Amino acid sequence: MSCLPYINDNWESSTALHLASYALWKLNWIHPFFDGNGRTSRAFSYLLLCAKIGMRLPGTVTIPDGIVKRRSEYIAALRKADTAWVEERIDLASMEKMLEAAMADQLLSALEQAKGKGITQDS
Repeated sequence: MSCLPYINDNWESSTALHLASYALWKLNWIHPFFDGNGRTSRAFSYLLLCAKIGMRLPGTVTIPDGIVKRRSEYIAALRKADTAWVEERIDLASMEKMLEAAMADQLLSALEQAKGKGITQDS
């Protein structure tokens, strides 16, 4: 089951965070790769978010880095979305909240760079 029809059908009416959350969840759900599934879904989700907002986000601590940093929150959000799917609904609120925090980290890293502090993903 592809995630692209949903993304295409909702491109104009949904937020960038919602579409990126959907892609992140659905690519993990269908698990099309034996190895690298998490990296692939995080990269695609990030690319989709940037495409939807029309720009590459500044910062050295990227959203995919932020997702890895929030692993337990990420897994819980995936499970919550899976549970909703079984109930025949889409609930990505937890995933969107986690992506929002990861996006804030990335933008904060850009601010820190601008101020000459240059934080890294290990900070």
